[in-house]
Amino acid sequence: MPTSVLPQPRHELDDLLQEAGDVVFRLNPLGQLLFASQRAHARIGNAAPLEGMALVRLLADADQPLLAPVLAAVLETRAPRLLEARIKTADIEIWHELRVSRYTGANGEPELLVVGRDMTVQHATEERLRHMATHDALTELPNRLLLSDRMRMVIAHARRSGQGFAVASIGLDGFKKVNDGLGHPIGDALLRLAAQRLRKTLRDSDTLARVGGDEFVAILPGTATEAQIKLVTGRLIATLQSPFEIDSHTIYIGASVGVSVYPQHGEDEIRLLALADAAMSRAKETGKARAVVYSQELAGPPQHDISLEAAMFQAVREGEFLLYYQPIVDAHTREIQGFETLMRWKHPTLGMVPPARFIPIAETNGLINLLGAWALKAACVQLKQFEEVAKRSLYISVNISPRQFRNDKFLDVLDDAIAFSGLLGEQLVLEITEGTLMIDPVHAESILSKMAERKARIAIDDFGTGYSSLAYLKRFPISVLKIDRTFIRDLPGSQKDGAICNAVLDLAKHLDLSVVAEGVETEEQLQYLEQRGCQYIQGYLTGKPMAANVALAALKESIHAKVVPAELRQVHP
Repeated sequence: MPTSVLPQPRHELDDLLQEAGDVVFRLNPLGQLLFASQRAHARIGNAAPLEGMALVRLLADADQPLLAPVLAAVLETRAPRLLEARIKTADIEIWHELRVSRYTGANGEPELLVVGRDMTVQHATEERLRHMATHDALTELPNRLLLSDRMRMVIAHARRSGQGFAVASIGLDGFKKVNDGLGHPIGDALLRLAAQRLRKTLRDSDTLARVGGDEFVAILPGTATEAQIKLVTGRLIATLQSPFEIDSHTIYIGASVGVSVYPQHGEDEIRLLALADAAMSRAKETGKARAVVYSQELAGPPQHDISLEAAMFQAVREGEFLLYYQPIVDAHTREIQGFETLMRWKHPTLGMVPPARFIPIAETNGLINLLGAWALKAACVQLKQFEEVAKRSLYISVNISPRQFRNDKFLDVLDDAIAFSGLLGEQLVLEITEGTLMIDPVHAESILSKMAERKARIAIDDFGTGYSSLAYLKRFPISVLKIDRTFIRDLPGSQKDGAICNAVLDLAKHLDLSVVAEGVETEEQLQYLEQRGCQYIQGYLTGKPMAANVALAALKESIHAKVVPAELRQVHP
């Protein structure tokens, strides 16, 4: 092997290699330069001749250890290798892709050819793509992906150090009016300015991310005490209260902030973010332009249980959901007139999961559309079997959730259920809450009218517990009112509850509406309601929710009270 490169005769390939790449080198087996292209000389800008220098000296210090193994492998295997490394120039270090190959030199000894391609543009493109994948395009703030990564890092540090931190969910107040009134370009400009203000308010160690729409999330390492949280959230709210000047428009908005704290409220990113968001929603519900720290007392509805949600999807695949039926009976004869359909979930290890736990989750994640469509069709089919045993006409009542009612496929689902079961439309009662109707009355009126065209009857569930306006009773095609159990529970002793029930019954009489009293548990309650003209009763007195086979047994006798087993009529304390 040669031990020196001086002097070397001009190689016949050198002229051909001048334009082979952005930099081209010939090396001896020791890695010393036999030749460097003119472009390499110009790029490196070294006044001294490059020939005779070891190639490794031209690489960035961090990349130098990578070269020797590649050269040795090429010499041994004769197979070309690629290496990405930075070449030092007079001003900067430039990334190059170096292709190293072996050939036989003029003297019969092995030599190495290194052809380099400038990777500056490619690296810049890759870096831009990485930035786009982890940052919000509008505000240039971190997005959910990068927020998740930062959150895991902060959690890991907090576990090591024992130092808590806070997560703040920030929602703009009144942003929708900007988009609707001034247009999306103004709304986008407002979001960019809001992001800049929030970023300037926070420390460099904090992370601010935009997670969608007009919502931001801030991770606040070391901020855990009540005083620290109050100080930071006060600044966040204050910075957004000053007016925004955009295209001659002076715009006032505000912000509501919800806070969760590690480790008191949670030790994983999903829970901390969810609880901060819940606290922010609470701040909006209770006046806006304020900060709320999460607490169990302010939690409101059941927490969104991620593990339970996963089990729900598994339950759908495994057929764990089933339907129970609670009799609706004639208050005078106690004969079953129909059934309300109630969904139940029988988990293999948790047992019967209460609807109050799984229905809100299904409503949030959209699973309620699938479950609701199945329940509607299954209930209609089940009613045909009930009628075969009872030898008379019955009706089935099915609850429709707010999300189902707003779904643009709901009427198709309804048509499928009626056609598949062969029911008459009037045998189907669809129970809808007052709140569902009043979210969007115009949409509600359109959908209810189309439901009425199919002869389906509409029942207002939990009547009297929602909106106080009674105008919708005139506006919407409603057939049935269901008096909520809260007005039945203390009858006949409560004068106020009695007055409310009497008013509802009198109102229904004049509007030609049927009334079902829910939650009837005693003979005294039933007699009180019957005497005042309430036609239908539903409650533990005449049967709690039961499986289909038990309901079939009840229907074999016309008088329900004589056939239902005592344990099914027992009133729970």
